[in-house]
Amino acid sequence: MTTSDGGAHDPYVRVRGAREHNLRAVDVDIPRDALVVFTGVSGSGKSSLAFGTLYAEAQRRYFESVAPYARRLIHQVGAPKVEEISGLPPAVALEQRRSAPTSRSSVGTVTTLSNSLRMLFSRAGTYPEGAERLDSDAFSPNTAAGACPECHGLGQVHHVSEESLVPDPSLSIRDGAIAAWPGAWQGKNLRDILGALGHDLDRPWRDLPRADREWILFTDEQPVVTVHPVRDADRIQRPYQGTYMSAKRYVLHTAADSKSASLRARAERHLVSGPCPVCGGRRLRPEALAVTFAGRDIAALAALPLADLARTLRPACERDGVAAALATDLVARIEVLTELGLGYLATDRPTPTLSAGELQRLRLATQLRSGLFGVVYVLDEPSAGLHPADSAALLTVLDRLKAAGNSLFVVEHHLDVVRRADWIVDVGPRAGEHGGEILYSGPVAGLAAVTGSATRRFVFPDGAAPPARTPREPSGALRLRDVTRHNLRGLDVDFPLGVFTAVTGVSGSGKSTLVGQVLAERVTAHLAGEPVTGTEGLETVDRLVTVDQKPIGRTPRSNLATYTGLFDAVRKVFAATDEARARGYTVGRFSFNVTAGRCEVCQGEGFVAVELLFLPGTYAPCAACQGARYNPETLEITYRGANIAEVLDLTVDAAAGFLADVPAAARSLRTLQDVGLGYLRLGQPATELSGGEAQRIKLATELQRTRRGHTLYVLDEPTTGLHPADTELLLRQLHGLVDAGNSVVVVEHDMTVAAGADHVIDLGPGGGDQGGRVVAAGAPHEVAEAAGSVTAPYLKAALRR
Repeated sequence: MTTSDGGAHDPYVRVRGAREHNLRAVDVDIPRDALVVFTGVSGSGKSSLAFGTLYAEAQRRYFESVAPYARRLIHQVGAPKVEEISGLPPAVALEQRRSAPTSRSSVGTVTTLSNSLRMLFSRAGTYPEGAERLDSDAFSPNTAAGACPECHGLGQVHHVSEESLVPDPSLSIRDGAIAAWPGAWQGKNLRDILGALGHDLDRPWRDLPRADREWILFTDEQPVVTVHPVRDADRIQRPYQGTYMSAKRYVLHTAADSKSASLRARAERHLVSGPCPVCGGRRLRPEALAVTFAGRDIAALAALPLADLARTLRPACERDGVAAALATDLVARIEVLTELGLGYLATDRPTPTLSAGELQRLRLATQLRSGLFGVVYVLDEPSAGLHPADSAALLTVLDRLKAAGNSLFVVEHHLDVVRRADWIVDVGPRAGEHGGEILYSGPVAGLAAVTGSATRRFVFPDGAAPPARTPREPSGALRLRDVTRHNLRGLDVDFPLGVFTAVTGVSGSGKSTLVGQVLAERVTAHLAGEPVTGTEGLETVDRLVTVDQKPIGRTPRSNLATYTGLFDAVRKVFAATDEARARGYTVGRFSFNVTAGRCEVCQGEGFVAVELLFLPGTYAPCAACQGARYNPETLEITYRGANIAEVLDLTVDAAAGFLADVPAAARSLRTLQDVGLGYLRLGQPATELSGGEAQRIKLATELQRTRRGHTLYVLDEPTTGLHPADTELLLRQLHGLVDAGNSVVVVEHDMTVAAGADHVIDLGPGGGDQGGRVVAAGAPHEVAEAAGSVTAPYLKAALRR
């Protein structure tokens, strides 16, 4: 492959013969120093061009320029399939990948604001009289010098109580009063040991002496006693020596040390979490908390929303010396974040609680302050999770990055961003093997003449408004009263049933808290038979289905076929072939998780992990099986001329024809096509799927199930990552669920979705402390006229369209 950067003054990045994934040997010229937007339906190949080709080649060239160690890994990581790319500057990728969920990663650590805040306290804080000046590390809960010794800097401690271990004190020990105990033999063993120790197993728990209850649940003693089991008629059970372990000891030991995720999860249900009694949840040692700036300790400042933190620090910018310099830098960096609509976040907000869009915008703001120029920023839907009101601020930030001498290559579906682009590269015409062509590359206005583009009709609507849809009449309502959590304070809200409800509002207004947490938790608790206060109408809901954007798996071992259950049908087809039966191959032989059938080099993953030490780790195809996952003997079995690895490599659309006469497979494939995922390969690893794709796979898995009773479907931004044409397809499925007698509630920023809903609940008016209230609720045309709603004008425009 030619890697020449010939033509140093050529204003274009010129790509020749790109064949990554479904790209069909495409040639395209893309201007530098411009905002270039890559458009096309999901799976058309736009990400393969922007990330898989352009960014991957820039990364490969970086590897070439560094240590020989890194160069040795290039053949493992792989180079993009392209003949030549010229004029390509260094690239920075800002993808929508969630960081590993750790409670120690926060908004402050991602943006490095925490470093500056710690330096401010170290150098310019007000110390108690006679106290020694502390190093900046002493203000970090993630270092030994700063972390509270009791909670190790986490701010929370986990313990157990009698109520958490024994939820129903009317039961006796024999009837299972100690719910925290393990099930099966081990729980019976502990019960028998207590009996041997002389405790009454048949009295209600509440009637046992307090001293006995305390000892049974909390003792650290581990007495050994001879147990004489009750003899069963059909077997002889000999006496044995049993060691007692208290319920507290069992729960804490299992939660901390068990290798079984299910056992850990079960034990954690009996833990009670609370603020650390030593630091009061502030995570730091007393010496650090004794230092103040602007009258507050560092934990108090870190807990402030960024907009309030900037206001608190501004007076210090007027002073002289180190305090002014550090405060001025902090305020300038915070202003970029508030410009991107993130002023409601606090620096101590853990990153696992952020959406992928919020996380990407944090990184974008950090890049804006980095001072880099002459690079290509490759961005993956920076508008994801953004309310339309915040899109203008995003475009301003992108313009500033461009003005600083950089190029912006943006994969995007948001039409406001598309229309503002200097250049558009439209890929299509459809997805998967029916895509991979450059339909148009040029200024936005020229797209109007490209009749084969699915993007064209949305960028240039023909002006014919669709007929207004009459909202459905609700069959009832879920009435939530006095909802208090995060920024929701004493909120009363009604969710109508039997209709399609969209919950709108600016980022941080409380939408996900209300729907994804409070509503879902109350319905879940009711369905589990637990008492629920402050909610009416729960008895009309028979089932809850929450469809979020979390990955369907974190390694290549999890894929589309395994998650949907489709793989079971495929394996049965192969096991039923004459050759497989002659060899004695069962269904298990065709699983890449079983020793008999899998490639032993990669253990059936098809990939091997490549650790790069100074860069994030990656996956490379297994050299032994070339990514096929199976050993050669298993691959000798074919069905209609294809082995199982080749079937897993089929797209959903291709497999729908190949497996049309296999009923169990055909149903799964049809539902995947119905939600617009026909372009995905059956064996596509979970690590290659976007959050939006993972969400639609979950929805398709749910759609293929036989439905009984009234189901409440809750979805968090289901249109994220979707082209407007794909959004239409998805909405058809969601409205079909409502037509079948169910209820659908979506948290959504796409105003076309809200405009087509039966009912809209708009939260706000702002984010963080400025939000958490119902600004308006009703039919879309009613909310569009609501005074004080940030959403209303955008909803009104969508209704007009």
